[in-house]
Order: sequence, then C-alpha cells, then structure tokens
Amino acid sequence: MVIYFLRHADAEADQGSDFNRKLTSKGLAQAEKVAKFCVRNGLLPDVILSSPVLRARQTAEILGQSTGMPPTLVNWLACGMETETLLQEIKAFKDKNNIFLVGHEPDFSSSIADLIGHPDPAAIIVKKSSLTAVDMAWIESGSGSIQFSIPVHLM
Repeated sequence: MVIYFLRHADAEADQGSDFNRKLTSKGLAQAEKVAKFCVRNGLLPDVILSSPVLRARQTAEILGQSTGMPPTLVNWLACGMETETLLQEIKAFKDKNNIFLVGHEPDFSSSIADLIGHPDPAAIIVKKSSLTAVDMAWIESGSGSIQFSIPVHLM
C-alpha cells in the first residue's frame, strides 16, 4: 500500500472560522497543477480521503474531478489527526494500493515521521500542495519508507 499525503493548497487568511477558509486563486491553480501531475504520471487513487475542512475538501474535489475518483470526507483527517487514528482507520482500506489523504500540517509531518520511524517530525516538511508518497510494508508505525516528496512548484 502506498499512502499519498497531499496537503491542502493555499487558502485565505484566517478571518474567524478556520474550518471555512476557502482556497485562494493561487490555491485553486496549485490544486489543478497537482491533479494534472498525478494523471500525467499515472498516480491514480484507489480512494481519496479528505479532511472535511473546506480548503482540504476543495483540494480533494479538484483531484477527484481529474482522476475520476470522488473524495470521501472523514472527520479523523481534520486538524489534529493522530498517527494512531490514521493507522486504525486505514486498515479499512488494506485491499487498496493507492490511498490519497488530503489534510493538514503539522499532522502530516508528524504522521509521516511516525510511519517511517523517524524520531523528529520537524525533519519532515510538508508544504502546501506538496505530494508525499509513503510505501507501507505493513500498517504500523516504522514500517514505511518515503518514495518521494514533491512540492507543487516542481510539478
């Protein structure tokens, strides 16, 4: 199983409701660029799981439109996700090869560090609209290896 971590694209500044921050025009262009990159390179999801937070949901919807795979909103991907929750929830998709998660920082850095067995989440940087692929030998912490991590400006 490969877990693809796609951090949401650029969003509006926080104006009272973090949950309802929309993508900016830059963010919409970033999400489109990531989606086209995935299609062009055959990185097609078996499932897209997204945070219900608006900026992540919009990013996931753009990816879903390009790949033909509509996203599924899951509350556990909202801000504050824990690696233990990720591992527990991902077991429901153990028959899938390519799982795309659309969510937030610092959740993704922390989870990626845990999945690859790195002791310092600060060593992992997940920028907006970047795509990081972690190949999981087993669904447990420390069993993963990073295949790649690509920032949107290189797509």
